[in-house]
Amino acid sequence: MRIGDLATACGLTAKTIRFYEQAGLLHAPPRTSGGYRDYPSEVTSRLAFVGDAQSAGLTLAEIRSILALRDSGEAPCSHVTNLIHEHLADIEKRMSELRKTRTALRGLADRAAGTDPSTCTDADICSIIGGSTRG
Repeated sequence: MRIGDLATACGLTAKTIRFYEQAGLLHAPPRTSGGYRDYPSEVTSRLAFVGDAQSAGLTLAEIRSILALRDSGEAPCSHVTNLIHEHLADIEKRMSELRKTRTALRGLADRAAGTDPSTCTDADICSIIGGSTRG
């Protein structure tokens, strides 16, 4: 299957497929006598996996590591499970940080609502943000 046909079948661009090949997510396909890439049809399922893994938040390096395990004949289930738990822990941490930031921003919004710009002095960079916003 030529790269354009593969791209159409997978909803990708030929440029993306070439990038995935360069990134080690796809094996270099055989070439036709005219030098065109000739992808086997099973590459569509590999590209679908890459898309699903990216949608789950996995990096290309993590996806490559999963594919390498599968290509070597190993089931990547344990590795994938570990990656999922790492990503979940990271998301939980980021969500906690975002909740703290939201609380701080709400406090600043309240302060901003009660601030009269005419009372700002040249000594203040910004009286809304400066001052006792830290607890």
